[in-house]
Amino acid sequence: MRKHFYSNGKLLLTGEYAVLDGALCLAVPTSYGQSLTIEAGEKGKLSWTSTDEKRHPWFAHTFDLRQDLLHSDLLTEKDATAQRLRELFRAAQQLNPDFLVGAEGYEATAKLGFPRNWGLGSSSTLVSNIAEWAGVDPYELLWRTFSGSGYDIACARHNTPVLYRVLDRKPDAEPVNFNPPFREHLFFVHLNQKQDSREGIKRYKSIATDKKEALKEISGITGQITVCSTLEAFESLLERHEQIISSLIQLPTAGEKLFPDYPGQIKSLGAWGGDFVLATARSNPEAYFKSKGYTTVIPYGNMVLETT
Repeated sequence: MRKHFYSNGKLLLTGEYAVLDGALCLAVPTSYGQSLTIEAGEKGKLSWTSTDEKRHPWFAHTFDLRQDLLHSDLLTEKDATAQRLRELFRAAQQLNPDFLVGAEGYEATAKLGFPRNWGLGSSSTLVSNIAEWAGVDPYELLWRTFSGSGYDIACARHNTPVLYRVLDRKPDAEPVNFNPPFREHLFFVHLNQKQDSREGIKRYKSIATDKKEALKEISGITGQITVCSTLEAFESLLERHEQIISSLIQLPTAGEKLFPDYPGQIKSLGAWGGDFVLATARSNPEAYFKSKGYTTVIPYGNMVLETT
């Protein structure tokens, strides 16, 4: 009964925060992802193991399928990871009542292909894989268990960049041919910390301001970026995008805060304050970022899933 599932990681190049209110965003699947392997196990049990990118187990738990899932109100799980998994299983059962019902047992192994603090979608790839295993809508499973727009699920299920928007919980993911001719001048830099996207979303929603014009302009910038042919034009669009989002969330840009002397353009990706930024550069910028204490610098071609 061995089954194997795989989902791509994600990066949101444009439309962070604004995508929550219907703006068009550009998202790319990464060459890093997460797999889930299901095999036969002890009857009535689900033995789960999660490993990191070095294949070292960081979480293991055995669920009793009847007590832990069908009667979850009878048991309070102290481990946060086990609790989150059980919430996912319960939500999947609500969408597919036949999921995990019966006398079978399972051995499940989730293998992450990137460091857990990178913020490339350890949760979204997990949701996508469990949804495929359960035979349910991955977007619906996401929204029943996590907050967010769903762009990460679009990346998990697409092997090309996507133009994504969501209105009234109706996701629209359109594959797009985004392969900029200046891609060798683009780099992803990790900020040495993982940002809690749920906290970022909460902050964005708490700020009362008229976003209509900003959302329209962000959507326009997204469209322009997909057809941009020069690095200079691309940098100009990134700069304007940063200004708009900075105004919306009332936070300084990553460039202003961390890299005021950087000669290229810096753009935050996803929830501001952590994870990766996108940097443009005429030559390899690794020495600059290492001098600032940021040692993870990944060329665009190594990070984004190859689409050719």
